[in-house]
Amino acid sequence: MNYQYLVEKYTYHKISGRYITSEKIASFLSDLKDYFKVGVKGKSVEGRDIKTVTWGEGPTKIFMWSQMHGNESTTTKAVIDLLNLLNDEKESFIADWKKRFTFLIVPILNPDGAHYYTRVNANQVDLNRDSINLTQPESQLLRKLFEEFKPDYAFNLHDQRTIFGVGDQPMPATISFLAPSYNEEREINANREEAIKLIVAMNKEVQKVIPGQVGRFDDGFNINCIGDYFQNQGVPTILFEAGHYQNDYNREKTREIVFLSLLSVICSIFTKNYENNTIESYLSIPENQKSFNDVAIGPVSLAGSKEAYIVKIQYLEQLKNNNVKFCPIIVDIIKKESKFAHHYIKESIFFKNSLVKIEDALDKNYLELVDSGFSQDNGLLNK
Repeated sequence: MNYQYLVEKYTYHKISGRYITSEKIASFLSDLKDYFKVGVKGKSVEGRDIKTVTWGEGPTKIFMWSQMHGNESTTTKAVIDLLNLLNDEKESFIADWKKRFTFLIVPILNPDGAHYYTRVNANQVDLNRDSINLTQPESQLLRKLFEEFKPDYAFNLHDQRTIFGVGDQPMPATISFLAPSYNEEREINANREEAIKLIVAMNKEVQKVIPGQVGRFDDGFNINCIGDYFQNQGVPTILFEAGHYQNDYNREKTREIVFLSLLSVICSIFTKNYENNTIESYLSIPENQKSFNDVAIGPVSLAGSKEAYIVKIQYLEQLKNNNVKFCPIIVDIIKKESKFAHHYIKESIFFKNSLVKIEDALDKNYLELVDSGFSQDNGLLNK
């Protein structure tokens, strides 16, 4: 299967950017053909619809959900791309998939968080820490769908921050995978091993497109996390973490990688070409490390001082006028480079005279402290 061809052909560009809400995907879902079952299965805290999409009539059941965290929208775009492909039916393999699979998809589990662009729901609860207590309607619905659908596989779709890199290399973790642990000891049982082998299959395909930019997420066990809980219940579960690609803060390239990964893993389940993959191959995928800042600037000095520093910037994502803006916040001031950065600005810059002590710049908006001109794109520093 030519994954790159399918990605290029079926990426649905009408839905793009970081701010993805139920309203923004409503028209697309309503236009799906009649063999899709689109329904409202529950309500959020604030009464927003939580929709599901069911496709296929086969015995192998795959359950996937996105935007459990409302500000993690990249995988939602990839899910839309997958649905766009399935809606076309022109590809010869679609008929075979339809006979083999049944997909149950929750495009946006946390519509309130999506609306406000927050990780948490309207009650300020992290739904990915609510899998046991089930205090929230969104968590209760996810559990209900899981128990009623009885999936053979579960895909937990998330975004990760730009701080993550691949091992100790200067490469961003554009996508990371995890076969969650099912117990405190992080042992590998049959269903976790199946998830591991499927990840190895995906990694082989993704490496062809973004070599060296695939990470392995931390497998510390927490039964309150939904992926760990589903793995604990005997269902092979895979965590997808969409991350940063070079100069792609809207994560349009990353969505393509997630889309490709979904195609790859579904194809692997269909063909069973993953069964001879090894645990060692999975463990050879480098672990994620918090090794990046968004921007490193230097040398930067106080006005009238000869002492120079490197200033580290992390973008704070803020929702303004239904658009995600990037605010450059100073998170570290050091004399020697210690982490990688996605963007380096190497020139002499001086803080404004109003800044007396260098440490006073921490946690402040960088643009408010310097006089030099920066070209910006939605808050991103382009100098």
